[in-house]
Amino acid sequence: MPVAIITGASKGLGRAFAEALAARGWDLVLDARDAEVLKGTATALEAYGARVTALPGDVTDAGHRAALVAGARLLGGVDLLVSNASALGAEPLVRLAELPLDGLRRALEVNVVAALGLVREALPSLRAAPAGAVLTVSSDAAAEAYETWGGYGASKAALDQLAAVLGAEEPGLRAWAVDPGDMATDLYAAAVPDDDDPRPDPESVVPALLRLLDERPASGRYGAPALLEER
Repeated sequence: MPVAIITGASKGLGRAFAEALAARGWDLVLDARDAEVLKGTATALEAYGARVTALPGDVTDAGHRAALVAGARLLGGVDLLVSNASALGAEPLVRLAELPLDGLRRALEVNVVAALGLVREALPSLRAAPAGAVLTVSSDAAAEAYETWGGYGASKAALDQLAAVLGAEEPGLRAWAVDPGDMATDLYAAAVPDDDDPRPDPESVVPALLRLLDERPASGRYGAPALLEER
């Protein structure tokens, strides 16, 4: 069975994508900071017959990243690495004039540095996989200027660039940065707690991610809405 590592997998888009992969017969290594919520997610996904290794921890910890990759190797290797864990930099979001520099550092550490560290840890296994792929979850804030989203958007723009360069340097792999579009997630609620407008559930984005796996287009940046519209 193919094996995926998914960070930020206890809820939201991470969990929804993990569930779709489990239903397809994938084995999974899942990361999140909340051990109890992650355990519940793992138990639910095991009902599909998948082997699920749940490892709570912080992706900025090099030892934790090594443990994620080691767990995947025990299941057979790393076919897909999904960097979904994210930090906002401030909760709720604030304008750049008020953005704490420590918050920006945290966003960069989680969203960029940890993602690259995990790629480096997993790269030998990804290269050995029949169809190795890296999927990084981006944001429209990486490409558009929205008030208060500057720190988070800057970190996601940096992540997009890392994914683009990885695709150029590793032509045998696929490296996709995906902008999922608006979603109803805890992250968005923490970012803009006063915004009560309805947003799509993360499950609605999953078919776009599965399309990337099924069709394996060239490495690059993709918008989930466009992938869904083209079906």
